[in-house]
Amino acid sequence: MAGGIREHHGDDLVENHEINVTPFIDVMLVLLIIFMVAAPLATVDVNVDLPASSAAPAKRPDEPVYLTLKQDLTLALGNETVAREGLPAALERVSQGNRDTRIFLRADKNVGYGEFMTVMNLLRDAGYLKIALVGLETLPAATTAPAEDQNGQ
Repeated sequence: MAGGIREHHGDDLVENHEINVTPFIDVMLVLLIIFMVAAPLATVDVNVDLPASSAAPAKRPDEPVYLTLKQDLTLALGNETVAREGLPAALERVSQGNRDTRIFLRADKNVGYGEFMTVMNLLRDAGYLKIALVGLETLPAATTAPAEDQNGQ
């Protein structure tokens, strides 16, 4: 017989309650291969040889205007302490009425973001929109001196 050998003679077939996971595993393996091939293609790595600029660097001001927000939330314009209410008048005096003067704003690292934004809003309300944020430049870790070993040598 071509069909196969049955232990039961008759038309009743026994139901199989087991899940056939072979097609599921096949689909998962195909998806795995697709994602393994597609993942490196998803990253953008374009090598571009950028041209050099012939433009002259921007002229730095002779006397930059530094506004400092200290840790105790007081303001200093240059080296003198300024009240928040008197900031627009002091900026007017230092910048000689030129609202296009770039203000270099620096703040203590412990000052909260909300307080920093309050000072930015004070500058904007006074009409000074050219604000440069000042940070501390650090050296890369590779250029620092090597640490001593545990024996102190």
